[in-house]
Amino acid sequence: MAMEFQEVITTEEQFEELQAQCGSPSIRAANKVIERLDANCVHFISKSSFLSLATYGADGRCDVSPRGDQPGFVTVLNEQYLFIPERKGNNRLDSAKNIITNPAVGLLFMIPGMGETLRINGKAMLCRDPKLLEQHAVNGNPPLFGVVVKAEECFIHCAKAFIRSGIWNPQTWLSREELPSAAEIMAAHMNIPAMGEEQVAKGLEVSYQTRLY
Repeated sequence: MAMEFQEVITTEEQFEELQAQCGSPSIRAANKVIERLDANCVHFISKSSFLSLATYGADGRCDVSPRGDQPGFVTVLNEQYLFIPERKGNNRLDSAKNIITNPAVGLLFMIPGMGETLRINGKAMLCRDPKLLEQHAVNGNPPLFGVVVKAEECFIHCAKAFIRSGIWNPQTWLSREELPSAAEIMAAHMNIPAMGEEQVAKGLEVSYQTRLY
């Protein structure tokens, strides 16, 4: 269903007006970007157990996909490159397909309990280097491939969004009964008569127990 909106910003002139209304970035914000993975980035990544990977496909659609494992699951190879092991998932390979056609990626690293995040933008490639894959094996199971990212922009993002959301504060968390049901959502979206909510829930549970690595 098409919608019309007022005051839509579509030109550089309109954006410049918006920037003037928002104000200029502080000297701190304007000068925080570096072009390499320094010791501070390496330390942050070594403590991170979760990241979001943003890619952009040939069809013009953006995609953001989560990646998570034990802290330090991403390896910094040197000041320019890092390696993200690709664990078992749903085999859609959305991010991988996008990287083949457009290597530009954005990473958002998070550390549980910490409001600040680390943002890294750069170029990615799919990699099946045997040594890297074996290095990232878990329970004797190496990943089939990984994503190598050449860092071009690295900077810390402030904690305001996490403070406003209270995401790390257990007192703000919903009870189990209040949470949306992933199985219900998937069953509705798939709309396959033989795959109701109960069947989907069982399939998810088996996958969580047997297909992490």
